[in-house]
Amino acid sequence: MCLLFSQRIWDLRSTQSTAAMAVEKIKKPKKRSATIFGYPLSIFFIVVNEFCERFSYYGMRAVLVLYFKYFLKWDEDFATTIYHTFVALCYLTPILGAIVADSWLGKFKTIVYLSIVYTVGQVVMAISAIQDITDTNKDGTPDNMTLHVALSMLGLFLIALGTGGIKPCVAAFGGDQFEDHQEKQRSTFFSIFYLSINAGSLISTLITPILRAQTCGIHIQQECYPLAFGVPAALMVVALIVFIVGSPMYIRNPPQGNIIVKVCKCIGFAVKNRFRHRSSQYPKRDHWMDWAEEKYDKLLIAQVKMALKVLFLYIPLPMFWALFDQQGSRWTFQATTMNGNFATSLSSHQTVNPILILILVPVMDTLIYPLIAKCFNFTPLRRITVGMFLAALAFVAAALLQIQIDKTLPDFPSSTESQVKFINMFEKFSDIGNCFLLQANEDYLTFHNQFTLVLESGQQNTINLANGTRNTIAIIQGSKLGFEKVKTPAEFMIKDNRESCVYTQELGFGSSYTLIIPSTFTFGEMCSENIKAVMDMKPNSVHMAWQIIQYFLMTTGEVVFSVTGLEFSYSQAPSNMKSVLQAGWLLTVAVGNIIVLIVAEAATLNDQWAEYILFASLLVLVCIIFAIMAYFYTYTDPTKIEAQFDEMEPEEKEKRKNFDMPRKGSAESHKEDRRSSDSSSDDECTKQTKI
Repeated sequence: MCLLFSQRIWDLRSTQSTAAMAVEKIKKPKKRSATIFGYPLSIFFIVVNEFCERFSYYGMRAVLVLYFKYFLKWDEDFATTIYHTFVALCYLTPILGAIVADSWLGKFKTIVYLSIVYTVGQVVMAISAIQDITDTNKDGTPDNMTLHVALSMLGLFLIALGTGGIKPCVAAFGGDQFEDHQEKQRSTFFSIFYLSINAGSLISTLITPILRAQTCGIHIQQECYPLAFGVPAALMVVALIVFIVGSPMYIRNPPQGNIIVKVCKCIGFAVKNRFRHRSSQYPKRDHWMDWAEEKYDKLLIAQVKMALKVLFLYIPLPMFWALFDQQGSRWTFQATTMNGNFATSLSSHQTVNPILILILVPVMDTLIYPLIAKCFNFTPLRRITVGMFLAALAFVAAALLQIQIDKTLPDFPSSTESQVKFINMFEKFSDIGNCFLLQANEDYLTFHNQFTLVLESGQQNTINLANGTRNTIAIIQGSKLGFEKVKTPAEFMIKDNRESCVYTQELGFGSSYTLIIPSTFTFGEMCSENIKAVMDMKPNSVHMAWQIIQYFLMTTGEVVFSVTGLEFSYSQAPSNMKSVLQAGWLLTVAVGNIIVLIVAEAATLNDQWAEYILFASLLVLVCIIFAIMAYFYTYTDPTKIEAQFDEMEPEEKEKRKNFDMPRKGSAESHKEDRRSSDSSSDDECTKQTKI
């Protein structure tokens, strides 16, 4: 459910272009590394590292919202908020990682240092899920939940810093291992790298929910979140060790400066210079970026203009990711209210997305797009618009499914209400003293005032009940109740100091029962027939398979939206601005997750289906806005534009010491100043703009 498959495609393609640029920038001879079948031996360690890291990340995320809800006891809205805050951080930190790698530490050291941070975060996350470290009374419930929350938040912060920081570095570092004449091998490497990303995420999201469904614990056997988080932590340790072992074979290029920083400085100078000369006395220029000509090369300015033109189209895109990333939060919570083996079904649903991706990508490229092209011009921007519309349809399908689910759920009280169920366990009025007799039934009574129910706590693994017999009877739960249960029927042992009775009860996913022990209960072979089971909540009746419809629509939209968006961005961006677009694209993912957490906290909708419709409506609105923007967009060929500058006679420029501009009416002075500016150049300025 929470697979961000298109983002894994971006991990590959964006870093592939970054690696290509890194290779182009380094023209000095590289040391020759050991090869096998024509490939550098060092790439083996990089591919294994990527597989283990992706296993670690997606495996941990597969059960994260369930950990929030069922271990930390957070409500779904707050769990959704924290989940999307974490995802947003994971897609903000790559910008920091790219700057650190290109401007300071280099790719190798950045990967090693941040992988250590990453590993520590995964280990802390696994420790935070061990309930026994604070379970002093041995009842299976942590006594210091604040410690578990603090450890969880620390672990998630370290993971976000680590996974985001190494994201733009690993594939680029792999590309650095090839020499200039190994273009074919480099291309094959990125294909293998792509397979390692998907293999790691596929296997982890299949295994981790199954690991969570196991039981573990020193005092009480419960869902094994330590195992579900511990295995990804172990894989991250393996990833770090494998990467370090291969260090003697790596080709390490020194930091060359980060283009993102240069672009930001160029834009900042243009804005500052324009503001400084905002008076009408100064002549206007064709584009606001032209105000950077006094300091920066015209080629860089032209490249920034082309990049900004594409980045402007990114503005509406976060809304798509706001819907897409809810596969790992809202849609997961929706599955918990449906019928099916939750552990197995969760794994199956999470593999639907990548399987459909592998099928739909070639089908779209070889069949669907060519057929549509025969009817009309299905431009990339039109494809992106269709992709957003399909994502909106997926949420409409989720809303319709939620309406059917709500019909099967019990009527839970609101935040200002309490519910209590009265069951008559006695045959004689005198047995319970000054009370009134109620007929046992399956209906709930709703009270609008506070109602307190006090239970006497029993010993370990037992619940002592006051019942119709004169002796105290303990009920020992033999297996788990609710949707977590895989094996049915459940078995319960009822015993006193001398005898015992085994009672079995068929359970459905999501069901809840109350077992009544009457005063006439006696031990013996037929003892279980004296026990009555009252159904508190009916089993879930809507099967999880219905979610496949919304997953299919979302995945189809993802293929049309994400893959096309990447191809369009690269075709319209200058050759040295790929990392700038990478930063912009990752920023749209982060902003999309921020939108989700804002809506989750700010929305006052009581029904989940209404929230799905709200998100679908917002995306349709954004889809219309994007279609209008696309209509006025003019396609360009960055290669031709850059070639025009390359053909110009290069002139050395110096940084202008004084940026005073000529006033209107002083044409000769203006020409002289510009002529002087063109002839005064600085070598350092030229170096920083020629990539």
